[in-house]
Amino acid sequence: MNKILLLVGPTAVGKTDIAIKLANKLNGEIVSCDSMQIYKFMDIGSAKPTKDEQQLAKHHLIDAVDPREDFSVAMYQKMAKKAIATIIKNGKFPIVAGGTGLYANSLIYDMDFSVSQKNENYRNKLMQIAETKGKQELHDMLKKLDSDAAARIHENNTKKVIRALEILHGGGKARDFENSFKATSDYNVDILGLCRTREELYDRINRRVELLIEAGLVDEVKALIDMGIMDFNIAMKAIGYKELLPYIKGEVTLDFAVDLIKKNSRHYAKRQMTWFKRYENIKWFNLSDYETSDMALEDMLKWYQNLER
Repeated sequence: MNKILLLVGPTAVGKTDIAIKLANKLNGEIVSCDSMQIYKFMDIGSAKPTKDEQQLAKHHLIDAVDPREDFSVAMYQKMAKKAIATIIKNGKFPIVAGGTGLYANSLIYDMDFSVSQKNENYRNKLMQIAETKGKQELHDMLKKLDSDAAARIHENNTKKVIRALEILHGGGKARDFENSFKATSDYNVDILGLCRTREELYDRINRRVELLIEAGLVDEVKALIDMGIMDFNIAMKAIGYKELLPYIKGEVTLDFAVDLIKKNSRHYAKRQMTWFKRYENIKWFNLSDYETSDMALEDMLKWYQNLER
């Protein structure tokens, strides 16, 4: 079974820097696990690795999809597996890095989407609910449709709640979801989690939002609108984009929109931490404990090398 390293953590924690350094030390290539960086033309708001950063280590699944197209976790899984296979074939080590929990789950648990490929739009909707409103909202939806299924599936098991909802949506019975998952992944997955103290993380989030605005995020959103990408497109529902639409329409001030981006980003980071803390075998590194990322990297490499023994 092929080994992969999964690097996760909340927004603005510093995943890009660590992923590049790990790739250089481990002869690796990076597979993005980010639901927004996969889109073209959305460089600023998604805090995509810069061209210079991408020169430091090869990245996959960045700028891979047109934002006018629907995209789902099932499509991500297929593309990620293909990228991982290519990396391994070329004698490199796959490092999957990002903060989108459902994307990570699709590789850890090898979720099988073949049962309901026709439900792409519905799955996209469920994924959006999971990301923005949380797991309880999804479980409540299932409870209304099939209380027995809701009683059998714990609210924290988001992947199975989504599968049950999909099958019910397609006219099947919720118990059919039991055949839709494999117990384990195709890969031997080691999981490395990055975190910081809440105060430091929130400060980094607030500062990042300000830097994104200075870098031209408003103009980027206007350019997307000119391309025909509107608020009903999945890509435009992302934090950093949806909040600027009312400002561009003249409905709110820029300060109001920026404060809302900061607030929504902080809430999203909290949900990400809740999601990743459920991974049983994750090894956490608190970057607030280190003076530099290079010092943290040393401990990460020691941890990983010990796993190899």
